[in-house]
Amino acid sequence: MSTLPNHAASPWVAMPEAELLRRAQAGQAGALKTIIQRHNQRLYRLARAILRNDADAEDVVQDAYLSAFAAIGSFRGDASLATWLSRIAVNEALGRLRRKRRNGELRDSLAHRQQASVIPFPGAASGDDPERSMAQRQLLRLVEQASDNLPAVYRVVFVARVVEGLSVEETAEALGLQAATVKTRLHRARALVRRNLEAQIGPVLLDAFPFAGRRCARLTEAVMAKLGFVEPH
Repeated sequence: MSTLPNHAASPWVAMPEAELLRRAQAGQAGALKTIIQRHNQRLYRLARAILRNDADAEDVVQDAYLSAFAAIGSFRGDASLATWLSRIAVNEALGRLRRKRRNGELRDSLAHRQQASVIPFPGAASGDDPERSMAQRQLLRLVEQASDNLPAVYRVVFVARVVEGLSVEETAEALGLQAATVKTRLHRARALVRRNLEAQIGPVLLDAFPFAGRRCARLTEAVMAKLGFVEPH
């Protein structure tokens, strides 16, 4: 196995995408790790919007990275790296959803997600301010539920555009839709979510499904290990 030195992480952070891609295509561990860290949140949010299950979304993101890195040598930049990775993650998630339906597992999955732990807000201080932390968890749960309750055709567009902040064009390319379709579905999704939330909490900051801290580090380490790189202890 190759080893990724701890001191190698910092120089990669500000590296332009073109240079990062060139080094990733050469198999450099630092470039691969940086790509994972840059795109973890977006891919996770898109996968979860399709699957509505935290664990399945993490598995899909790992599989998407492995598929992408296996083919990264042929990537020529016809789309941005972010869009290319998003499309791979969406296809992986849709494929998993189809398999779950064929295998009759969807009902069990939906029942299981009701018991899933809430993803903490970035920077939430669980020990310093218990009342605030509880309020944040309740708020996040309401937003997640409002998004999860959207029909599937609206849910993924909503997460891509509102939660993740992709442009209309990026969303259309990642999901294989026409730009006009993205706009129409987003309009309908916003109306449904607003109706749901306003009845309960009024105006709310839609910042659900963060992907920071331990979850990001865990997924990054898992993908790097599958690629044959290990962190020194």
